Amino acid sequence: MENETHPPVTEFVLQGFSQIWEFQTFLCVLLLLFYIIILPGNILIIVTILKNPSLESPMFFFLANLALVDIFYSCVTHPKLILNIVSGCRTISYLGCITQIFFIHFLGGAEMFLLFAMAIDRYVAICHPLHYATVVTRVICWAMVVASWLGGFIHSIIQVILIILLQFCGPNRLDNFFCDITQIIRLACANIYTLEFVMLFSSGIPSIVCFILLFISYLALLMKVRKGSSIGKNKASSTCITHIIIIFIMFGPAIYIYCHPFQDYPFDKVVAFFHAMVFPLMNPVIYTLRNKEIKVAMWRLLKNIKFSR
Repeated sequence: MENETHPPVTEFVLQGFSQIWEFQTFLCVLLLLFYIIILPGNILIIVTILKNPSLESPMFFFLANLALVDIFYSCVTHPKLILNIVSGCRTISYLGCITQIFFIHFLGGAEMFLLFAMAIDRYVAICHPLHYATVVTRVICWAMVVASWLGGFIHSIIQVILIILLQFCGPNRLDNFFCDITQIIRLACANIYTLEFVMLFSSGIPSIVCFILLFISYLALLMKVRKGSSIGKNKASSTCITHIIIIFIMFGPAIYIYCHPFQDYPFDKVVAFFHAMVFPLMNPVIYTLRNKEIKVAMWRLLKNIKFSR
């Protein structure tokens, strides 16, 4: 009956913006600042790893792929949000909204599986160092990277199918800066309670399980390193701590967003903004600050570029 009295929704209105012009200007400048740091920072990581023969180990191979995912991730919501602020337009088309949801979950899922690949790499390197070269080969690394992208794609397709099967015939206002499944399903002309349970089991529970598994694995590796010999001890400890920081930054907001689907909180928009806008910046910042090899190789690369001019 609702479909007969209301036309289908063709666009959504993003209400995450403040009415205060000064705040919108500040937000736009902040986004541009993040953007000009995210892109060059991750590109520099990739170029440094590709150009430096000393960074050919699987750990840096996975790091380069992680930086590539972050580059793509930063192109999903940042440009549209900046454009909306500059133009004063707060709408996004239905197709644009579905596209954002697809790539947010596709790239987020791929990054999650990449973190698992990096955990496997560190496990073999720390617990079975004598077999590391024969177990973690280039073929195995590529297989894990392809599996990560495939896993992210499957996860994302599930979210998109969940959305495109729904009908939207009523309100079209999203209390967020971008589209995500947590907001969209509340606007559907369907049984929202059931949908939120589906979302909880498709995004929330997997986030908790992945976080627990990764955290326990790195904590166990860190304890093993602490009890081991002093050879390479500081480097291995620093690597484990870096990965623990990354999984907290990535999974903390994701668990908060997708594990309370039955009620909205004022803090939701802040967490969503941090998760989508700020997290891609963490990869270059944390890894470059905590990895001496990367820092040395980057400075050498930048000096070579400077002197070649």
